[in-house]
Amino acid sequence: MVDELGLEELIDTLIPQDQKQRRVCVGKCVKAMILNGLGFANRTLYLMPNFFKDKPIERLFGEAIKAEYFNDDALGRALDSIYTYGTSNFYAQLAAQSVKRLGLSCEAGHLDSSTFHVDGDYNSRENAEDLADGVIHITQGYSRDHRPDLNQVVLQLICENQAGIPLWMKALSGNSNDSSDFRETIKTHLSQLKASVELPVIVADCALYAKDTLQELNDFPWITRVPETIRGVSEICQAMASEHMLDKPEQAFESLCSNYGGVKQRWLVVYTRAAHQRAEKTVNRQFLKQSEVEWRAFEQLKKQEFACDVDAKSALNMFQKKLETTEINDFSIIEIKKFKKKGRPSKKQEPDEIRYQIQANLSSLLDVRRRKIAKKCCFILATNELDETKLSDKQFLTHYTPGQQKVEGGFRFLKDPLFMANTLFLKSPKRIEALMAIMTLCLLVYSALEYRIRQALIENKATFPNQIGGSTDKPTARWVFQFFVGIHILIIGEIQSVVLNCNVQHFSLLKLLGERYVLIYSNSQ
Repeated sequence: MVDELGLEELIDTLIPQDQKQRRVCVGKCVKAMILNGLGFANRTLYLMPNFFKDKPIERLFGEAIKAEYFNDDALGRALDSIYTYGTSNFYAQLAAQSVKRLGLSCEAGHLDSSTFHVDGDYNSRENAEDLADGVIHITQGYSRDHRPDLNQVVLQLICENQAGIPLWMKALSGNSNDSSDFRETIKTHLSQLKASVELPVIVADCALYAKDTLQELNDFPWITRVPETIRGVSEICQAMASEHMLDKPEQAFESLCSNYGGVKQRWLVVYTRAAHQRAEKTVNRQFLKQSEVEWRAFEQLKKQEFACDVDAKSALNMFQKKLETTEINDFSIIEIKKFKKKGRPSKKQEPDEIRYQIQANLSSLLDVRRRKIAKKCCFILATNELDETKLSDKQFLTHYTPGQQKVEGGFRFLKDPLFMANTLFLKSPKRIEALMAIMTLCLLVYSALEYRIRQALIENKATFPNQIGGSTDKPTARWVFQFFVGIHILIIGEIQSVVLNCNVQHFSLLKLLGERYVLIYSNSQ
């Protein structure tokens, strides 16, 4: 796939290099890092030669290339060259060519970001103002991995909607803010994406929905989710949910007009049965957990004795204010007579002391539970594209969900523990930034190959074995990689090699992909 997309050739065109000073060009170094990343071997750069020791190096890179050429010095210099060129622009040109070669029509670009933690201090102890212009600040910030104690970098992606290929990547400082960074990315780079891949609309999560951002970006078509904190959103969602909570349709939506932030826009209030079911499950679990906490606390309160009924009522009122999922019913204050003398007191004997206890019942707040479910089973999308002939309500919804899952799935891939990016460790922030481009290229190649495999199977009405003994026309690229594990090359003498364990199912898929793929797995003499 790297060769089909022409990545190596384009890289060597973009980055001038003195071939006399290198045993391997930058393009081959990048190709090697992509293969290493997609080998799911979790190897660091300085172990790269070991990764290729048992690989058919000449089939992958051509004659006269040896595994030891891909050492940490060669790969480090390649990363330096990428950083010097400009990581985002470098990647964008590779992505644009890949999209054209795959024949993808980009109907929407999905913008999102995530964090990656970094081993080492790097420049975390320095002030951001003291860093050289353009160098990312590796520091602590809001962590999507719930590790705020670790230094991190932020990776921002824009993915197209068909194959999930990243069109744009940018490495950012660890304490970056999504709202301002999203605005800056769209202002600065969307025109370039429109020109290179004809991107008509940008889709992002609710971090994009801020007054300043909407006003500045009104010339660019956008789709985003309206935060629940915006005034009126909760009430609109609850009203929509009330209409559909009984019949539970698969999907329902209603269009509204809004002028939030002084920007004319279209809102789409969306109800889905799947969201309703998730909301019920989540709210019921939370309600049960909180109710048990409140019930145990209430049982302790009822055991307490108070000096007077006023104190008992005051304690009851204070307790009631803290309740979230339950309420107090049928309460009363009872007297507890205390006698110092042992034995049963006579009827006429006056108590030495009178204490007071609370007697009441606790019941669940079903209305609160219903409101919480209603709030979670609906959401509101917004767009500044008012013309429904250009963007219908159905397209509006589809671009966000399931469309936004493309970029979210990309981050899940990059954060997989078997992928090389679960922890980053290199010599400098500049190389960390360049490695982020390599990571994104791994995602590009993975997504492109998965798309090509699925399209080839569908177009030829063919299937591929799945993990449970059946067949599918939508296998994941990772499963295909695993299916091809165990294929070896037997080298006979100096000129002949035989491919072992490559069966009919392997060759059927290779033939669908094309001659380039068949050749890699063919016997040679």
